[in-house]
Amino acid sequence: MKVREARAADFVSVKAMLSDAGLPTEDFVAGHLAFVAEDNGRVVAAVGFQRFGNVGLLRSLVVEEGTRFKGLGRDLVIALEAQAREQGVREIWLLTSGVDAYFVGLGYETRDRSAAPPAIRGTAEFDQLCPDDATLMAKNLG
Repeated sequence: MKVREARAADFVSVKAMLSDAGLPTEDFVAGHLAFVAEDNGRVVAAVGFQRFGNVGLLRSLVVEEGTRFKGLGRDLVIALEAQAREQGVREIWLLTSGVDAYFVGLGYETRDRSAAPPAIRGTAEFDQLCPDDATLMAKNLG
């Protein structure tokens, strides 16, 4: 399996994967798609990202059910963080329901919703799409 930067042609299959996994798709656009993992030319995992200056929002990490527990999610997040660092992003934020322990293992820390930067609070994902009980997390990229 190979991780690569996403292409516009990946969008339809990734959006379907997000929907199948019960993740928000209402405001997810092709420009949010950052990296995908493919197996024999078929996209099996993806991660999205929205950048706001020196902060960013990790969007909808998804791995197809049959390919989970092989490190693809971790590989996608590592690729995303490296690219974000190169682009001057200093902190990545995310919202999650039920997999916060996974992100703790990747170095993310739980934050109070009131601590989110204005750009993150202003996203539809933060303000409308994720439930109020979703865990807000962040990681300083140093």
